[in-house]
Amino acid sequence: MRGMFVRRVLPALLVVALLAAAAAITTAKRSLTLTAGASAVPPTAAAVAGVVRACPAPGLTGSPTARVAVIAAGTGGSTGDGQAAISHMDTSSGSPVATLSKPGTLTLAPVKTPPAPKHAATPSPAPSGQAAVTTTPVQGGVEINATGSMAAGLEAEQVTDAGHTGLRCDSPGTDFWFAGPGKFTVHSIRLYLMNPGDQAADVNVEAFTDAGPLQGNTDTGVAVAAHTTVVQSLNTMLKGSRVIALHIRTSVGQVAAALHENTGKASGGAWLPAAQPPADKVVVPGLPATAGTRQLYVAVPGTQDAHITLTAITSRGSYQPTGGSGLDIPGGSAVQISLPSLAGVPGAIKVSANVPVTATAVVPGGPAGSPGAFTAAYPPIQEQGVVAMDRTGHGGIAELVLSAPLQAASAKIVEVAVGQDGQTQASQGKVVQVAAKHTLVVQLSRAPGSAKGTAFALLITPQPGSGSLYAGRVLAGTGEGGALQSILPVPSAITTVPLPVVRDAPITPGR
Repeated sequence: MRGMFVRRVLPALLVVALLAAAAAITTAKRSLTLTAGASAVPPTAAAVAGVVRACPAPGLTGSPTARVAVIAAGTGGSTGDGQAAISHMDTSSGSPVATLSKPGTLTLAPVKTPPAPKHAATPSPAPSGQAAVTTTPVQGGVEINATGSMAAGLEAEQVTDAGHTGLRCDSPGTDFWFAGPGKFTVHSIRLYLMNPGDQAADVNVEAFTDAGPLQGNTDTGVAVAAHTTVVQSLNTMLKGSRVIALHIRTSVGQVAAALHENTGKASGGAWLPAAQPPADKVVVPGLPATAGTRQLYVAVPGTQDAHITLTAITSRGSYQPTGGSGLDIPGGSAVQISLPSLAGVPGAIKVSANVPVTATAVVPGGPAGSPGAFTAAYPPIQEQGVVAMDRTGHGGIAELVLSAPLQAASAKIVEVAVGQDGQTQASQGKVVQVAAKHTLVVQLSRAPGSAKGTAFALLITPQPGSGSLYAGRVLAGTGEGGALQSILPVPSAITTVPLPVVRDAPITPGR
């Protein structure tokens, strides 16, 4: 009996003891963990350290008034000195046009045509079996390389001879989209490809028209050497098209792309802004209160047909404009939609579709030789929006068209200029409120202490809790029926870059 008790009870006691020991060990481990120092929290963002921009042709005309407007609108936590070097592309000279080192200061740097090279490059014909697209090296392009405090919130724009912003100088990338009038309605369509990097780029150009994707007219394998600009005339490739959409992408390297259209043989014309990559919802901001029918160009790059709905976001609220519902567009094509009911109505257009699309709008006006003043689908402002070149007075006005397609939005607006004493002057800034699903038009004025007609930069900062905010800057003539000069969709000029979140993950043996 005693032996049976020992055989049954002792093992049970042994199990209890072992469990107690394990519990003690676990408790000890937990107590060690609790007394250890707190682990460091990884940073979620880093200050922008470097930015590269490219302007296609501020120096092409040879005019002494051709300029580039540049401002670095925030430090974003950057420490130490910064520098922005503005240099000609396509030249062997290493001396920059200008070197800037004062963040927060607007600079209008003159850009003259660079000297012609001793051995001019010859055009490159298209490969056999491809469309007749000739690639020609050109001079006049400018690259901007900024570091440190001059890279944070950098914005740069190409300024026309008339003193108006003609085009935003874009960053190099691998993917660009354009949409607009086709060769049937304009005299020339020219594509500029700029490579401000140290690596050669290989570019493919895919085109869609109102008749569908071009068949057998591919434009691939366009070589763009480092620190050079090439231009292509797309007149033959796009012959007969009424509406076009271009997808420029690189297989090697990066480029900045710009598209120019001219309605006549004389100089002039307009630069088309690059549109946001296709999505099922895009917003085209900055429609002014000027007269004339708005023309919307919508591109459907995929093979599936698109069913789209348009929403006008105006000062009177959001609604579907006449002819803006139940629209069906074949996949792989681009169409033009006339919206006469939006004439004289400031606002934005939201394009909703069952498949990814992108869009551009044109309003009557613009410089001589232009099909109109263009604006394009753009993402909402993140952190801050910056326009480097604005001007009022001397027969011109500047306006900011702010739209909140969903929730109400608020933003602080500050004007920055060089005062009469030569020092940078900034306005106190004002906070404006944009009601949900509405548009607000803000009249802009020069910064205090600056002379009448002086150029100024514009900073738009969404406030905490603000809904998505879209913006377009409008330049027009004064008086009733003042001619529209240009529209510029406002880009984000970030000072910090979000970092990917690092999470603990189990380690699996054998992987």
